[in-house]
Amino acid sequence: MKVIISIIVIVFGAYSATSQIDAAVEKFALPKNLIESSGAIFFNNKLITHNDSGGENKLFELDTISGLVTRTVTISNATNVDWEDITQDDTSIYVGDIGNNNGNRTDLKIYKINKTDFLNTTSVTAETIAFSYASQTDFTANPNNTEWDSETLVSFDETNLLLFSKNWVDGITKAYLVPKAQGVYTLSVLSTTLNSGGLISGGTYNPLTKKLFLVGYTEILRSFVWVSENFNGNDIFSGTNTQTLLSSFGFEQTEAITFVNENRYFITSESFNISPISDYAKLISFSTNDVALSSKGAIIENDIVLYPNPVDTFLNIRSENVNSIEIYDTKLVQLYKGNSMSVDMNIFNQGIYIVKINLKKGASQIKKIVKR
Repeated sequence: MKVIISIIVIVFGAYSATSQIDAAVEKFALPKNLIESSGAIFFNNKLITHNDSGGENKLFELDTISGLVTRTVTISNATNVDWEDITQDDTSIYVGDIGNNNGNRTDLKIYKINKTDFLNTTSVTAETIAFSYASQTDFTANPNNTEWDSETLVSFDETNLLLFSKNWVDGITKAYLVPKAQGVYTLSVLSTTLNSGGLISGGTYNPLTKKLFLVGYTEILRSFVWVSENFNGNDIFSGTNTQTLLSSFGFEQTEAITFVNENRYFITSESFNISPISDYAKLISFSTNDVALSSKGAIIENDIVLYPNPVDTFLNIRSENVNSIEIYDTKLVQLYKGNSMSVDMNIFNQGIYIVKINLKKGASQIKKIVKR
């Protein structure tokens, strides 16, 4: 999405939020060929992303350690009219050609790619899921003043995707169910909406925690994350919705978010230049304190849970039997000792570390972790 906003007065004031995500940090600047990264998933230990409207019909594999593009995959039968998000399930990748800044598109679609094809070749053919909005009757172009724009697509369950509106008119975000099967569909809005306080630009649904994360920004490019949980069925906003502001960042055009495991996430931002301010595209990471509802993504042994592994920011230990924690490098030099159940790993270099978990009854457990 290419922002067309005139900022006459830059506001540096404080604003409120109900919660805060800890340790949101910049990992690195995105490569020059990804300065308009608009969607992201974490697959095969790489960040898979694509560029915005008018970009190539390609997906890029980005190594989150080196910051380098390691491979590109072309969707041979697709055109990047306005690719805005990407999501995945166990078997498929879905690319949303869903951007509609003017509100006049009649060719909205989602490209569905087989994951096996994606892994085995650099040119794939996609199935097409085409759709329109049941309530839209007027297709007159109305740039950046429409409720029929969208930049957010998430995989929700085995049979459905969820599409979220980027509502330029009043900031009320609406959700729509989209079948995953190839076909042509007319979408109806779900019952409950979200007063997002800005423009929703990306999302990810984490099946490990059953929480939806939506990223977006205000009119003055202040970034936020909404978390939706404890909802009823597929009425995604019917439960608890909590906004967190990425207060460690200034003006940011956040565009995409993806989960890595139950408590680790990546955000991509686009570069922008809106006089008198500008910024470069970057990869941002943050952690939460969530615990997986299943054991996937965690080390569990003798009632000790150690997560995430690999770790990016905070290493969490969950057990009622822990007395203290020690962390050593591969030369067995002790780098940390304490009894905190959440250890800040930001000060550690990338590499392999040994964690000694001392138990209350005098025994200990030894674990190996990887710091990204």
